[in-house]
Amino acid sequence: MRNNEEIGGNLPVLSVAELSAALKRTVEDTFALVRVRGEISGFKRAASGHLYMALKDTEALMDAVCWRGTASRLALRPEDGMEVIATGRLTTYPGRSKYQLVIESLELAGEGALLKLLEERKRKLAAEGLFDAATKQQPPFLPRVIGVVTSPTGAVIRDILHRLSDRFPCRVVLWPVLVQGDGAATQIAEAIAGFNKLSDDAEPPRPDLIIVARGGGSLEDLMAFNEEAVVRAAAASDIPLISAVGHETDTTLIDFAADLRAPTPTAAAELAVPVRGELLAQLLDDGGRLVAALTRFLETRDTRLEGLARGLVDPRRRIEELAQRLDDKTERLDNGLKSWLDRKEAALYQWSARLPDPRPRLAEAQARLAGETRALHGAGRGLLREPESWLAHLGKLLDSYSYQKVLERGFALIRDAEGKAVTSVTQVQSGQPLTLTLRDGDLGAVATGGTPPKKPKRDIPPKRQQGDLF
Repeated sequence: MRNNEEIGGNLPVLSVAELSAALKRTVEDTFALVRVRGEISGFKRAASGHLYMALKDTEALMDAVCWRGTASRLALRPEDGMEVIATGRLTTYPGRSKYQLVIESLELAGEGALLKLLEERKRKLAAEGLFDAATKQQPPFLPRVIGVVTSPTGAVIRDILHRLSDRFPCRVVLWPVLVQGDGAATQIAEAIAGFNKLSDDAEPPRPDLIIVARGGGSLEDLMAFNEEAVVRAAAASDIPLISAVGHETDTTLIDFAADLRAPTPTAAAELAVPVRGELLAQLLDDGGRLVAALTRFLETRDTRLEGLARGLVDPRRRIEELAQRLDDKTERLDNGLKSWLDRKEAALYQWSARLPDPRPRLAEAQARLAGETRALHGAGRGLLREPESWLAHLGKLLDSYSYQKVLERGFALIRDAEGKAVTSVTQVQSGQPLTLTLRDGDLGAVATGGTPPKKPKRDIPPKRQQGDLF
């Protein structure tokens, strides 16, 4: 057996951390930039915004991570089962003795996988009702302002402006966006939503029609118009929207959400406005036909009016005839009213002759009333005679009890200063003013006898009691 010195030799002893750091440097230096093809498995998005997943094939599996800042710039949204080509760098995770791929960009691996992704996305959005024909709007016949969402440097905007100028010039508002690459889908969705937020009196004004346009390209080049954000923005637009992405054979998901699809940007301009010359020619033709039809209508009505006029009588003769008839009716009315009044007067005389003369009955009633009145007066005097006698007796009795009669016999009424009657000597004090009431008036007097006036009592303090010393 060999001892430990023979096995280890002169190798230095490393800590776990030192060995892990050395492995990390070696892996990162050797695989600083790699492209890996594989199928996404176990995808999840952390609350921090970082993306965690694994890339696998039939023989191996590799962990991968995409940091939050990079995840927001990815050209596609990762999903389980999606075959992709990931570009990034290899690094190790010493905490678990693993290595992982730090993803910098993602792209679908092959057109077949891309078509599969688009088919699944189309099926999902269709199930939500974003492609329903019932929600489509009819573009205006002649828009005043057209909003265009496209690249400001491409040939698309020039083709649209040229075709609009040839057909029917109108105001065009361009919202410049990227039409492919990172951030293109976000800009396109924001442009559609931005046009919808404008008001009619703003500058630029709110367009009556929106055209989303791009030239031809590969399926990868047109992917921005297949993103959910763009499709949802097109479906939610309150302004009618025409999709004109790619050539005639190119189809993107925005074509299904748009209100109208044009095979090319030039065709979108043709769908947006009519031909001004054709409208003028049609207007002139319709104007001529309208004038001719109106002329024929008036001639027909004039002929018919002449025919009807021949069947009508002269209005002046008709008025004279009616005036004469009115005079006749007026005369007959006057005569009839006079005859009616004469008949009523004769009937009144006839009925008045039959009525008896009311004057004898009136004289009889007056005589009866006079007799009843005399009887009533006699009965009233009889009823009042006994109460009057009793009332006179009571008056004499009350007069006899009056103290005035006593005063007439020489007596006097004595009252004190308060007007109270004095009936006892004890009520009078010497020197007290009194009032004497005699038969014919009052006299003042002062009492010289009677009870002497009371002296006020003085408050005598109580005697102090001396306590017992013993």
